[in-house]
Amino acid sequence: MKKLVHLQFLFLVKIFATQFLTPSSSSFAASNPSIAPVYTSMTTFSPGIQMGSGEEHRLDAHKKLLIGLMISSSSLGIVILICFGFWMYCRKKAPKPIKIPVDSLNLVILSFLIVSYVFQVLFMIICFFYNDLYKMFSNEDAESGTSSFSMFMRRLSSIKTQRTSSNQGYVQRFDSKTLEKATGGFKDSNVIGQGGFGCVYKASLDSNTKAAVKKIENVSQEAKREFQNEVELLSKIQHSNIISLLGSASEINSSFVVYELMEKGSLDDQLHGPSCGSALTWHMRMKIALDTARGLEYLHEHCRPPVIHRDLKSSNILLDSSFNAKISDFGLAVSVGVHGSNNIKLSGTLGYVAPEYLLDGKLTDKSDVYAFGVVLLELLLGRRPVEKLSPSQCQSLVTWAMPQLTDRSKLPNIVDPVIKDTMDLKHLYQVAAMAVLCVQPEPSYRPLITDVLHSLVPLVPVELGGTLRLTR
Repeated sequence: MKKLVHLQFLFLVKIFATQFLTPSSSSFAASNPSIAPVYTSMTTFSPGIQMGSGEEHRLDAHKKLLIGLMISSSSLGIVILICFGFWMYCRKKAPKPIKIPVDSLNLVILSFLIVSYVFQVLFMIICFFYNDLYKMFSNEDAESGTSSFSMFMRRLSSIKTQRTSSNQGYVQRFDSKTLEKATGGFKDSNVIGQGGFGCVYKASLDSNTKAAVKKIENVSQEAKREFQNEVELLSKIQHSNIISLLGSASEINSSFVVYELMEKGSLDDQLHGPSCGSALTWHMRMKIALDTARGLEYLHEHCRPPVIHRDLKSSNILLDSSFNAKISDFGLAVSVGVHGSNNIKLSGTLGYVAPEYLLDGKLTDKSDVYAFGVVLLELLLGRRPVEKLSPSQCQSLVTWAMPQLTDRSKLPNIVDPVIKDTMDLKHLYQVAAMAVLCVQPEPSYRPLITDVLHSLVPLVPVELGGTLRLTR
């Protein structure tokens, strides 16, 4: 009997060592990298943003689950042994020993052993599926504070809907006929945006869900690549200043990306549309800049591998009903390290493309910082990044503004008339200096987006999100 118990203990130890003390092959799968958010001890966020509490806390959860498995299995074995020992003790101390047939005694012992082995097998199953269980309960929803039970129920319910999950995250697959009906047959009256490969339509998926549907005509391989790239990246990214992906659909001639609907449209519409920025106060503009910086910081600093958007511009910054800003359109985005940063086809929008990328094809996170600086100038001056002077001549906003941004006597005169004289001049000078640094021709002179973010925070009222918070 002692030998059997000893063998059982050794067997459990071996299973534990094999499963938990050996490196998991998935941990070193360099051939199939994926974006996984990684958090620092300090994160910044706007109202409504829910971030994770740090990589160290993920490890704590990992350890807690591991310790729980060890304690539960050990406790079970101890309880079984105590029960068996107590039964043997009572049998020996009884005043009139009950004669039990040998066959019955063997049956009792066999029953204890069977129960013990059954629980060992269950423990083995939990061990082998440990990583999957852990991922299920601590994946993306851990970032948004969703409970493990809610996460489990969502995963369970997702089995009932058609989803795809290869290198991507979980993406709901829509039927093209459903999207056609939701957009009123893709009527022109429902068009809310225009892209390089198609239009964006307002859609009603049901009575409670409004969405934006981007219809991409598969006229080229480039269009197909951008569609696949956007769906793959957005399915892995979850942040309150990044547009949320609701699903996708794909056919031979067309592909569709379904996003959350942003009621106020794009920043480009607000600044350069019919309203000419009249709805955007100074503080509102600073909030939009701060939200955009937070979205970029998430891509650059908290994604592994880091993501370079590559096409940041005012038309790709969308605003919800409360003017919270979210970065959209990830068709051109790249993951650092997955693609060679110097072997990427030149893409982007004139006026926002950094000079080193335009001239030498060198792409870094500082390329996004340059584009952010141009957006900051748009918010400050109310001008487009490139203005047409004549049919054959254009002028860059950066080239025109740079000499005046550093002249304190001229700067107040070139500010957008809508916000002129509505801000503290010290704040105006600070934002102008920030924009000048962001659009420096030399990438190394540009600040990190994290530094820009920290400079913007004091310029935004607390009620609009101008605060830094520590997460535990």
